[in-house]
Amino acid sequence: MSRKILIVDDETSMREFLSILLGREGYAVESAADAASALMLLGEHSFDLIISDVKMPGLDGIELLKRVKLSWPDTAVLMITAYTTAGDAVEAMKLGAYDYIAKPFKVEELKLLVSNALEKLDLKKENVRLRKEVRDRFGGFVGKSRGMRELYGLIEKVAASGSSVLIVGESGTGKELAARALHEHSPRKEKPFVAVNCGAIPDTLIESELFGHKRGAFTGAIADKPGLFEQAERGTLFLDEIGEIPLLLQAKLLRVLQEKEFRRVGGSESLKADVRIVAATNRDLEEQIKEGTFREDLFYRLNVIMLRMPPLRERSEDILPLIEHFFRKYTGKEPSGPAATPEALKVIISYPFPGNVRELENMVERCTVLGEPVLDRDSLPAQMLNFSRRAEIQGAVDLPEEGLALEAYLDAIEKRYLTLALQRCNGVKTRAAALLGLTFRSFRYRLAKFGMDDE
Repeated sequence: MSRKILIVDDETSMREFLSILLGREGYAVESAADAASALMLLGEHSFDLIISDVKMPGLDGIELLKRVKLSWPDTAVLMITAYTTAGDAVEAMKLGAYDYIAKPFKVEELKLLVSNALEKLDLKKENVRLRKEVRDRFGGFVGKSRGMRELYGLIEKVAASGSSVLIVGESGTGKELAARALHEHSPRKEKPFVAVNCGAIPDTLIESELFGHKRGAFTGAIADKPGLFEQAERGTLFLDEIGEIPLLLQAKLLRVLQEKEFRRVGGSESLKADVRIVAATNRDLEEQIKEGTFREDLFYRLNVIMLRMPPLRERSEDILPLIEHFFRKYTGKEPSGPAATPEALKVIISYPFPGNVRELENMVERCTVLGEPVLDRDSLPAQMLNFSRRAEIQGAVDLPEEGLALEAYLDAIEKRYLTLALQRCNGVKTRAAALLGLTFRSFRYRLAKFGMDDE
């Protein structure tokens, strides 16, 4: 099927020239003499690429570009003009144009730009298809790094079994997503998936929450209540933060795993438990075993299969796709261009992300709430920028092969900071001392040390 291109130019000769040129290349070409006519055609037909002049009567090419990216974000746009102003070029690229070419242009250059634009469009569509396939298969996961591919493969291998699974990983890595993916790929997928954060329930209530209770079992138990095991019957029970469960309850949970039955609090009847247990933790359970706060036998019952969630700092190639995913989530539309500037992406990728994917999502959500169309360096949170600055300073520290005079080197640095502080505070020494985190007495001493006390 021929790729469809729309030519928009107020010059008849240019429309005819481009139509003939691109028609010979095998493209299906239509043309419009102005932006209004182009918008009418776009409402009636779909186009893969628009080649538009910038300077036109009425709506100009920049305004056309804005409307195209708003209503037809998947259509590539190439701007072409005789007015080679840097302002037009920068604005067009910011608004999502694929590229910008000036008249007079070389025919081969234009043909290459068209070919590359359509190739990029195909790649974008393929990436969207693959992301959708991953989301459909793995319950919302985004990423194709080696660690994530290994995770997907392991989920597919173990999902069909009824064995217990222990998911380990730092906070914010997506442990519940992995648990849901296991459930959705299992024979139990038509039955309930029940999730509980064990660390969020008081110790006095967690047994009742899991196993239910009989009327009168304790003060406030005014009626029989089924627990989460009964609610998850023939489905999956996800026990998040399993390391938070008290020791006494660990013994009862172990019995459920071994005997496949339990009793409600205050009850005498044993109830069968046809439930697959998936547990998760961000703690080191083996260390807890050594400390005596987690049962070793329960650990081995839960840890039949272990899934390790890779932290975000180990999958930096997934960061940009994740940013784009969260922009789509919070804006409801595809980004018209790159979701982050190169300068911002450099800072983001170097950051260790202690909060992992959840922290990255919060950052993008904040950006969209503030109405910022793209992540740039000014959009980034303070802790990320401060980390980047510290890393730059540490990276700048080096020891020359010939060595250095350390005391003289440090004196030079100290004197430089004293000078900068005084300049910034307009010579007010008390403010300069505070700026450097020094007492006034210490600041005066250092000024005297360098003969700066009269400055």
